[in-house]
Amino acid sequence: MTSYLVPMGEGRSELTEKRSRFIGCVRPVATEEEARAMIAEKRAEYHDARHNCWCYLLHEGGVERYSDDGEPQGTAGQPMLDVFRRPGIQNVCCVVTRYFGGVLLGPGGLVRAYTAAAKDALAAAELGRACLWTTLSVPCPYALFERVRLELTAFGGIAENVDYGAAVTILAALPQEQAEPFCARLTELSGGGIAPARLEDAFRVLPQS
Repeated sequence: MTSYLVPMGEGRSELTEKRSRFIGCVRPVATEEEARAMIAEKRAEYHDARHNCWCYLLHEGGVERYSDDGEPQGTAGQPMLDVFRRPGIQNVCCVVTRYFGGVLLGPGGLVRAYTAAAKDALAAAELGRACLWTTLSVPCPYALFERVRLELTAFGGIAENVDYGAAVTILAALPQEQAEPFCARLTELSGGGIAPARLEDAFRVLPQS
């Protein structure tokens, strides 16, 4: 997978269903440790609540975990997980806290309430897209420096650092699918005199356009 959606910040929600209060929280996480820390934080914050149900999905390793935290099986954690799985959202943790209002909701009512709380919290969090970017080290003569920078911009890239030595070395980053065409363009532009070195491929999160 070369891209996926991820929340860029925290989103919160609150709804009441037959006197039960549901509080949702969505947050970006990168590891299971971060997800578990968020779950522990919410359990401490809402220590007097009947249930703190949760789920998280991680891109690395395709990890998916959830808990109904005492609710009937399949009425909380799994429906919450589906809220994120269906649109392809990863590196996310969601906790929905329930303060019981004294009226039983039944399995269908619980599924609807937990799903709505997770969806509303997600809607409150700005979504970004994580895409694979390639970082290159691009040495070039001063005479071609401005032209190379213009080409980098044209291919959707950015200059993260410029080292001014005997020649200029640009630390360039651009979407992975543009790396080879960009390198080919530099070869053409310089007659083979510019040889970029590929440093790494890594995911970067950018706001959705």
